[in-house]
Amino acid sequence: MRSKVLQTVYAGRCDERDAITVAKSFEYNIGKLNELGVLQVALLPRFVEEGMQLLEEGKKKFRPTEEDRNPSMRLGENEFIRRMEDNFELKKHREAWCGCWETHSDLVREAFMDFRKRPEYTKYAYEEERGFEKDKEFAILLFRYLMNREALTAVLSERSLLWEDDYEQIAQYNYMMLKTLTEENFDEAMIWPVMYDKREEKDEADMDFARQLLRDTIACREESESLIRGHLQGWEFDRVSKMDILLINMAVAEFTGCPSIPEKVTVDEYIELSKEFSSERSKLFINGILDKLVAELRSKGRIKKSGRGLVES
Repeated sequence: MRSKVLQTVYAGRCDERDAITVAKSFEYNIGKLNELGVLQVALLPRFVEEGMQLLEEGKKKFRPTEEDRNPSMRLGENEFIRRMEDNFELKKHREAWCGCWETHSDLVREAFMDFRKRPEYTKYAYEEERGFEKDKEFAILLFRYLMNREALTAVLSERSLLWEDDYEQIAQYNYMMLKTLTEENFDEAMIWPVMYDKREEKDEADMDFARQLLRDTIACREESESLIRGHLQGWEFDRVSKMDILLINMAVAEFTGCPSIPEKVTVDEYIELSKEFSSERSKLFINGILDKLVAELRSKGRIKKSGRGLVES
């Protein structure tokens, strides 16, 4: 959520958007995370569909090999992927968002032809042991392969500029989510897990945090930058990276506006974000400035922490 707030505020400042437009942009970007997640998992049933069609076409070759005439069709019988195809909610999402794989069937077919040569495919296709768990294990292995195939990754990166930054995180979320599905809980009526689901209390709480952080970062910009200027020694404000300034602005908004989050957690989070979105040296600069700002804000009574495990400073 912090990274999406960062991306939204940064884009808004570059385009000089007003606060209302920035807020709408944030809500839209969060919704796009769910779209990316569905497009990633939808590759599994699409891969099977194109693969089975290729195997059928192979039987009709003018001079088919023995493998062409009698291919293993086990992948088409994978129970785990079949349940994905039958899930009502995922089917609805796929109908809304997954047209891109239909227009890139050539890339999906190329992926199948490559994967079919791998020993993992051969082992799965011809081994005697069957069952849901075996099918699940293979489906997750296949998902990892598809998520690391550059030609398919490029399709999604071109669909949205933001997805290049989000791709790996959403793929990891989907990978862990697929591992939680069991023969007992995975059926056609199951609510399909997405990155943000407003029906989930925790997800809505995370969104409330992000919305507040976004508002406070925008509202307190001038005050935060004034505080930063007061602690720049040997640095000119205009020469400091805009991204570093924005990360510090967000941290200040979190220090003063989120009483349940310890200062150390906030500092650690923004140092981690600096590693992803700024330069290699940024973490040292941001850590030093934040240490000074915490001390100043505490002395002015601007930081008031409360809640379980927190002690008023």
